[in-house]
Amino acid sequence: MDKYYYYVLSVHIIFMVSWMAGLFYSVRLFIYHTEANDRSEMEKAILQKEYEKMERKLWYIITTPAMVLTVLAGITMLCIRPALLQMPWMHVKLSFVVLLLIYHFICQRIMKQLKLGTCKMSSFKLRLWNEVATILLVAIVFTVILKNAVDWIYGLIGLIIFAVVIMAAVKWYKHYRKKHDS
Repeated sequence: MDKYYYYVLSVHIIFMVSWMAGLFYSVRLFIYHTEANDRSEMEKAILQKEYEKMERKLWYIITTPAMVLTVLAGITMLCIRPALLQMPWMHVKLSFVVLLLIYHFICQRIMKQLKLGTCKMSSFKLRLWNEVATILLVAIVFTVILKNAVDWIYGLIGLIIFAVVIMAAVKWYKHYRKKHDS
């Protein structure tokens, strides 16, 4: 069974990339969907209907199936090599994966709220929300690659600094857009 581990790992990585791409693009669509509220009623109706269709197809044809296949491949790898569960870095990785799953289902709720017209998040808050997936991706990749070589305190400090830089960049971009849109 161990000979199949790298095949399953390859499937895991491929669908993880697809899942992340779906999450990144879904939230980008949420931003455009929200910004359509600033258009004329006719434009708003056309744009929001189109964004709802794009969001639904992306979510149910790519993002969610990729998430399911990523998780199933991950579970399969743990079944093939159960000793991985003894390693502290795997516990950290799985914690970040749980956070990513929570993020996924919150995004699904946002999509449903947008469809119903009840979403309270501004496009700026959605831009910040979009960066949460980036932070989780960085955390997961660094945890997996560095494994036991990571000094967890420095890793946590680095992740916090990375998050602050990302959030500052989003804030700067909001200021830049406001200045150049007027």
